[in-house]
Amino acid sequence: MKYKPLGNTGLLVSQLCLGTMTFSDGTGIYEHIGDVGQSGADELVKESIDAGINFFDTADVYSAGASERTLGQSFKNLGISRNEIVLATKVYSRMGPGRNDVGVSRGHIMDAVEASLKRLQTDHIDLYQVHATDILTPVEETLRALDDLVRQGKIRYLGVSNWQAWRIATALGVSGRLNLERFTTLQAYYSLAGRDLGRELRPLLEAEKMGLLVWSPLAGGLLSGKFSRENQSPEGSRRSSFDFPIVDKERAWDVIDVLRPIAQARDCSPARIALAWLLSKSVVTSIIVGAKRLSQLEDNIAAVDISLTEDEIAKLDAVSELPPEYPGWMLATQGLDRMGAVDLWAGKTSQSS
Repeated sequence: MKYKPLGNTGLLVSQLCLGTMTFSDGTGIYEHIGDVGQSGADELVKESIDAGINFFDTADVYSAGASERTLGQSFKNLGISRNEIVLATKVYSRMGPGRNDVGVSRGHIMDAVEASLKRLQTDHIDLYQVHATDILTPVEETLRALDDLVRQGKIRYLGVSNWQAWRIATALGVSGRLNLERFTTLQAYYSLAGRDLGRELRPLLEAEKMGLLVWSPLAGGLLSGKFSRENQSPEGSRRSSFDFPIVDKERAWDVIDVLRPIAQARDCSPARIALAWLLSKSVVTSIIVGAKRLSQLEDNIAAVDISLTEDEIAKLDAVSELPPEYPGWMLATQGLDRMGAVDLWAGKTSQSS
């Protein structure tokens, strides 16, 4: 296992992170994701620790708190010391029937963090992430509340998930102006079947030295090896009944057509190759992998041992490339003059190019 700094910090996290959305009591809106009980969770957590994974991600909303409770109990059952792990959870989603049981107002954040700490059986959360956009709460209110929790020692680093680039940039500006703790990471969807993050979010992350935590790296199982152009709805697959995240299916089939031969040549699953491609990207800090079975987790973990060749990466890059979109194509065209590739004044290509 390899480790990378969590954004622009000195905290090291494993390049794979165990996502625990599947840890559940089998009820509620997350029932279709998985129903891994305590014994199964203990098995997955132990396998992760044994493989060198020190990073674990959950959220208060996953099975209405059951995921946090199960994960916290797993650490206790396995005798894992708190300082051995980096623990991440999230706040925003509705956790009760009240009007203020949702969002990232100061009121809900303060209630939610105490509840998460109790469920996780810990006195601090390493990475506390805003799970979604709250259209009502001013960003200053959210950031001041989170900053207070850092000062109190209840959380150590801040993250955000599923935000637009402009909103993250605004929040970073507010943090700088008011001398508040800033967001360290973005948790976002990114995969060979969905590279939208590359348009605006990736340049922001690189410029601001934020870490990227990837959710759904296999596009909801689409890149697992079960799906193909010929078999677009395999029996028993979660994605067959819950078509998420949204992807361009035609481009995805093209990706899978290239993915399969690479996997066959290496005698491994397409999933491993899809994960290895993500690990080859410098912007990626850690990939969140979830599993219902030990065999799934073991296969995903094996991806860290794959080093794709330049040719393999180039083929996957080409087939998954996004179509040109404004203003990106205009920036690229106009930027050529500054790079010496063209001489717009003379109206010709520079010989130095």
